[in-house]
Amino acid sequence: MDRPPQPIDLVLTDVIMPKMGGRELVEILEHNHPTIKALFMSSYTADAIEQYRVLKPNAVFLQKPFTVTDLARKVRELLDTPVKPA
Repeated sequence: MDRPPQPIDLVLTDVIMPKMGGRELVEILEHNHPTIKALFMSSYTADAIEQYRVLKPNAVFLQKPFTVTDLARKVRELLDTPVKPA
């Protein structure tokens, strides 16, 4: 049964993972889902992530540990943000 791929609205990913980082994962997903939004998470501080330029500027980042409320708020905020034209 052939079906067209379903759009992916949002991906939640850790910044640092074995074999592939979150940034690389999102770049791969963007090929088939150009409007995908990404929420990056890490136990590293936002300052460390920025200092080592692990993420693109303006990437949405949530530092671990976080509460379910923090996560829900950040996801809602991201989903409500209009998609920027490519």
